[in-house]
Amino acid sequence: MASVSTAPAPGMHQIDLSKLNLNQLAQLKQQLDQELNVFQDSLQTLKIAQRKFVESGESVEKLKPETKGRTLLVPLTGSMYVPGTIADSENVIIDIGTGYYAQKNIAGAKDYFDRKVKFVTEQMEKIQVLGIEKTKVREAICMMIEMKVQAQAQNTSTS
Repeated sequence: MASVSTAPAPGMHQIDLSKLNLNQLAQLKQQLDQELNVFQDSLQTLKIAQRKFVESGESVEKLKPETKGRTLLVPLTGSMYVPGTIADSENVIIDIGTGYYAQKNIAGAKDYFDRKVKFVTEQMEKIQVLGIEKTKVREAICMMIEMKVQAQAQNTSTS
């Protein structure tokens, strides 16, 4: 009657929840709660990365040939800056991860950040789909726990 049946992913199998006891259901629910928390943490991390890539892409668009020679504040830390001058408004150096940097022209940098935003957004969508599926499974487990507790209470009261 109550089985979890979503499109099974590779390496997953269908479980008939009615055949599990309350302890097994509680353990399964706890495992799903932990997985959902990991998904939420992952989504938050990806949102931060997405926001940084969007901001970087917007900043690249602000560089025009006429910005050459302008003075700006260059961050040394999160709260300390030094004055700097834009020496090259046609190329930027971008952080491509794990301590590596690459020089790109404005169009190349914009393309890089656009691709990164697209990739991160796709990963977020995948995690959201998994989260929705796990939430449905969790709800089915909660309903089965409730049904089993009610059945136990009825058996106890009739005995």
